[in-house]
Amino acid sequence: MGAKVGVVALQGAVGLHVEVLRDLGADPVEVRTPEQLSGIDALVLPGGESTTMSKLLDSSGLRAPVAALLADGAPVLGTCAGMILLATEVLDGRADQQSFGAIDLTVRRNAFGRQVDSFETDVVIDGLAGGPFHAVFIRAPYVETVGPSVEVLATVDDHPVLCRQGPVLAAAFHPELSGDLRLHELFMKGV
Repeated sequence: MGAKVGVVALQGAVGLHVEVLRDLGADPVEVRTPEQLSGIDALVLPGGESTTMSKLLDSSGLRAPVAALLADGAPVLGTCAGMILLATEVLDGRADQQSFGAIDLTVRRNAFGRQVDSFETDVVIDGLAGGPFHAVFIRAPYVETVGPSVEVLATVDDHPVLCRQGPVLAAAFHPELSGDLRLHELFMKGV
């Protein structure tokens, strides 16, 4: 098998990430306990509900080991709620919600609207061959501010929706729902 990629499986869109990673030759591991992070080469923080995921990271004991993995420079892909959890600052979050500060972004929760305002659109992603990527936005955050070392790879309505800083790739949308493996491939190139 290929690289061992953990998918934080506390809540949210886990199964499709696992399938895509497996299709790309990775060895995906659903992570629910700190022990399951052992030997992980990279990590996916999937979509879901960011405040719930933040609480579950604490109650499962995963927050500190995930933070250590990020501090060690492990490649990580955060999608939707995962983007929120990776950001340095979260707007419209709960006061007790914690993020990892792994990518220098200020994000606004549910900024594109509520569930009924979910949408799909084609986005052009810098460095991704093969034409536009069909992006699915569900109660998606958007990026309010970007730090100087963050590379914006795609935007919607002038808001960054895909950003990279070193080994951290953060998307406001759900690439696992697109049927297109290219964004996960881009992530895996850094693993």
